[in-house]
Amino acid sequence: MIKIICKLEKYTEQEEIRRTSLKKIIELGINPYPAEEFKINTNSKEIKTQFSEKENMFKNTIVAGRIMSRRIMGKASFVELKDFEGRIQVYLNRDELCPGEDKTLYNDVFKKYLDIGDIIGVEGSVFVTKVGEISIRAKKIKILSKSIKPLPVVKTDSSGVAHDAFSNTELRYRQRSLDLIVNDDSWLTFEKRTKIFNTIRNHLNNKGYIEVETPILQPIVGGAAARPFVTHHNTLDIPLYLRVANELYLKRLIVGGKEGVYEFAKDFRNEGMDKTHNPEFTMLEFYVAYKDYNWMMFFIEDLFEKVAKVVCGELKIKYGKNTINFKGPYKKIPFFKAIKNETGDDISKMSKNELINYCKEKNIDINKSMGMGKLFDAVFSEYCEKKLIQPTYITDYPIEMSPLTKKHRNIEGLTERFELFINGKEIANAYSEQNNPIEQRRSLEEQMMLGEKGDDEAMIIDNQFLKALEYGMPPTSGIGIGMDRLTMLLTNNNSIQDVLFFPQMKPEK
Repeated sequence: MIKIICKLEKYTEQEEIRRTSLKKIIELGINPYPAEEFKINTNSKEIKTQFSEKENMFKNTIVAGRIMSRRIMGKASFVELKDFEGRIQVYLNRDELCPGEDKTLYNDVFKKYLDIGDIIGVEGSVFVTKVGEISIRAKKIKILSKSIKPLPVVKTDSSGVAHDAFSNTELRYRQRSLDLIVNDDSWLTFEKRTKIFNTIRNHLNNKGYIEVETPILQPIVGGAAARPFVTHHNTLDIPLYLRVANELYLKRLIVGGKEGVYEFAKDFRNEGMDKTHNPEFTMLEFYVAYKDYNWMMFFIEDLFEKVAKVVCGELKIKYGKNTINFKGPYKKIPFFKAIKNETGDDISKMSKNELINYCKEKNIDINKSMGMGKLFDAVFSEYCEKKLIQPTYITDYPIEMSPLTKKHRNIEGLTERFELFINGKEIANAYSEQNNPIEQRRSLEEQMMLGEKGDDEAMIIDNQFLKALEYGMPPTSGIGIGMDRLTMLLTNNNSIQDVLFFPQMKPEK
């Protein structure tokens, strides 16, 4: 027998009062959660920006929003209403709101039963108070949603700094709805995020590239070296993986004959979490036929200049203590030269054993399963990454780090790959894509051997992808851009959790 234990919720004093008020409102015959449309005809921003020039336009104003504060002064009161576009003051006079003998709407409903956090509709006219504040003189009010949980109470300390019970960052991430109600800056971040996405999408569309969708559930882990989330398809009785990247599917579409394809993809990696990593994240990947990685550098400079200008209004932006300049051209440093610049050592010709010993001497964290590629990457991450503040292309990576990339046309052992670093973090990763099916198979077979030696992030051979390459893929350049990290940069946020509506969190106990 299964016992189901129901934990009875205990209400705070304020919650009890609000539930009593809800009951009283219903007893008065008022529906506190009406279903019918409430037709608004303007908003707070429009009123404040246009009233001085178009006064007649606001003689019959209908708005709706959330009560954020109240001042009750006998027969007259003021409410601060927050709508989609901002905040505006509403003036309520008892006799204007209730012109007849029945003053219940003002004396009882408004003064006793409405609370901060309730959503109301207001009909009235716009005027300017004696102190010069544009306000709405209410003729009618309507309850649209009764709040039965109180909003955090804001308190101001002796130095004038405002504090509330919802300034705790973990609570803000767990209860994003409440965060958006009380912290106006949170909405500004997400509005900028949307503007970033739309600017990039419009730019790519104007170039004639096609936005596509590729599978999230995939039979093979491919396109990136990462640990996947695993699930099972009951009908097919096969394991499936949440995608770690959409690269191989997009290349198959290039084989299909379009000039350029792109996708804003939700990717998933079952790895660590920190200020720049969330297990679910958004990547933009796009691929353009008959181009190479040199062309892509110019394209990205043009794109990022445009995004910075649209979102921030200028090319120089503040990020923490740094000023980031998105104006191209960006600095270019070959991979091994970047390491030598910081360490004084040329590690490009080292054997695996020499590289392992080098890492141990430098106290760089490594393990036995690492191949040459990961060892090179460990050295670069230790000495170079954090110092790349201004937009910088690190170019010409070793073959061992780039299994999906074409060999460098001039330098043996290197590939035509670059990564873009800004403020010490990788923002983008681009290649001249490998389109030789024989070379591609050989590279993936080497990855498979690394997997057999214990590298759980090694790539697996994707025969469908290789078969597509055998039909012929034109010379192609492709790139992946971390949209969450780009958003962090352009909104001056130092945690990925600040730019995701609902970041992954450890469940509450």
